[in-house]
Amino acid sequence: MPRHTAELLNQLQHADGVLVSVDSVQGSGPREVGAWMAVFPQTLVNTIGGGHLEFQAITEARALMARPVSENAASTATHEDNALTTRYALGPALGQCCGGVVHLKFERISAADAPALKQRLLANGQPLALFGGGHVGRALVNVLSTLPYNVQWIDSRDEIFPAQLPPNVVCEHSDPVHAAVADLPSGASVLVMSFSHAEDLDVVAACLKRQRLHGDLKFVGLIGSKTKWATFQHRLEAKGFTAEELAFITCPIGVSGITGKEPEVIAVSVAAQLLRVR
Repeated sequence: MPRHTAELLNQLQHADGVLVSVDSVQGSGPREVGAWMAVFPQTLVNTIGGGHLEFQAITEARALMARPVSENAASTATHEDNALTTRYALGPALGQCCGGVVHLKFERISAADAPALKQRLLANGQPLALFGGGHVGRALVNVLSTLPYNVQWIDSRDEIFPAQLPPNVVCEHSDPVHAAVADLPSGASVLVMSFSHAEDLDVVAACLKRQRLHGDLKFVGLIGSKTKWATFQHRLEAKGFTAEELAFITCPIGVSGITGKEPEVIAVSVAAQLLRVR
């Protein structure tokens, strides 16, 4: 998770540690391949699923930290450079009933590894373009900072963005704002919530044009009411978009049944909806 990435990078400025990651899973396991936990002398960052597997991994990681680097090769686990991989059977011996087998990778890490680690840990995030830096946009960035997304936050007002950003968020000033749609990465999801209905319409139209040409956007959601969307549909039909093309747009956005209008409530609802389409 991106916020945990920031915590990891911060801890590396104070102490070396061990990165424990799920290298492979056979059968059932508490976490998926790529899940990670960083173990430092006095603290932990993130989780590989909890339970006895995690307790044992922490013990192994701290034992690794206590050994000189030259002793790594003496480990009974397989090793490559500064990494060790160990097999754990999730049965009676570990007191876990998952029944699978998990291979955990242990890597010594230091401040020198920070740039490469940041790039690596964010590499698997889903691309997401967020158009609009208003109250809901800010609340969404806060929620998305804990989720596996790489956020491109776009607004026509360059003074709108906060000074401090999560590591998985990059800000972009675009005027006209819809011009940014052409450069979005393939497979991106798009959320449209600018300060202006005119800008919202332009961004949605640009997304529909891109979808017509390339069909490579995963999801396009527009904030607003059913009445707003009915108005937009008429205007987009006048621009030549078909009913089939317009059906790709989700409006209103958010999980049905959540009625709160507070920015934080909307943000949680929209994030839950995004997780369904990943």
